[in-house]
Amino acid sequence: MNRDMLTASAVMRSIVPITRFNRGEASKIFDEVESSGMKIVVKNNKPACVLLSPERYDEIMELLSDHLLLQEAEKRMATVKDDELLTQDEMMAELGISKEDLDDIDVEIDE
Repeated sequence: MNRDMLTASAVMRSIVPITRFNRGEASKIFDEVESSGMKIVVKNNKPACVLLSPERYDEIMELLSDHLLLQEAEKRMATVKDDELLTQDEMMAELGISKEDLDDIDVEIDE
């Protein structure tokens, strides 16, 4: 995540009064969201909503998903018994998979 998004000055620059929408500046605000990643819309001096670019939203959802998966893995590892663990070779043998089978698989990694 972009560290600049966490600074006080960045937060101040990201604030958009709701009156800008009322003046017909939505298109300009959306352009600002596209370039900055986010804007905080303020109504009556209180945050009303946060506008995110689709890329920023995807990044946040990916981080959330990764965090939830990590929590689940840690929870499972805390309760597993040593005699329940299998090595990679044991698991492959149990599933009937050889190392050659894995060599023939194309894997794409999303960034």
